[in-house]
Amino acid sequence: MSDAVSDVVQAGPEALDLPAPEDLTPAQTRGAVCVWCEVQLTVATAIDLGPRMGLPPGDEPNPDEPDKNLMRWYPRACTRCTADRAHRALYEHVPLCEQCVDEAALCPVGRTLYRLVREGRR
Repeated sequence: MSDAVSDVVQAGPEALDLPAPEDLTPAQTRGAVCVWCEVQLTVATAIDLGPRMGLPPGDEPNPDEPDKNLMRWYPRACTRCTADRAHRALYEHVPLCEQCVDEAALCPVGRTLYRLVREGRR
């Protein structure tokens, strides 16, 4: 995983607005296809978004045991979708981030999102 993606992964799944694992196909949860557009991925084209925990497709959360039946899933995405989501996240992040308002170059999340946008637009 690149440092840029690693920084965004640390910021949490909401940074790139990942879909819930229960809404995905098995191919998406294992990282064979893009988590957003379902395009087939290769080692060269995939951006690893880091392992996550969530409910398997088709399972409903149990209010009495919220951690029951959790599975590890491995979202990956194509560069185009990652750049698109990073662009959206950047527009949401910047106005709410005091560091970005003061000096955007010093905010690690803002810089990372910007790098993801640039890398995906090549």
